[in-house]
Amino acid sequence: MTAQTARTTILTTPDFKAWLAAEASKEEVSISELIRTRCESQPTDDELELKALTQQLNKSTHKAEKAIEQGLSDVKKVLAEIRSNK
Repeated sequence: MTAQTARTTILTTPDFKAWLAAEASKEEVSISELIRTRCESQPTDDELELKALTQQLNKSTHKAEKAIEQGLSDVKKVLAEIRSNK
């Protein structure tokens, strides 16, 4: 019976290893799976567009979350001021 996998060892800088780990974590896969999928095939135009849209959505979501947090903070301040003026 033939092995289904073969081990390959690569040497990298600590920064590159950290980048690989971060990329794998973002995609919720192992570093090995990340390398395999990225090396086996090139992304299609649709995949590239989806990735760009996802990045844009993530940025917009983060910005919206910050705005909501700021809005809630402002509301709490106003409520505290109203209560102290009673």
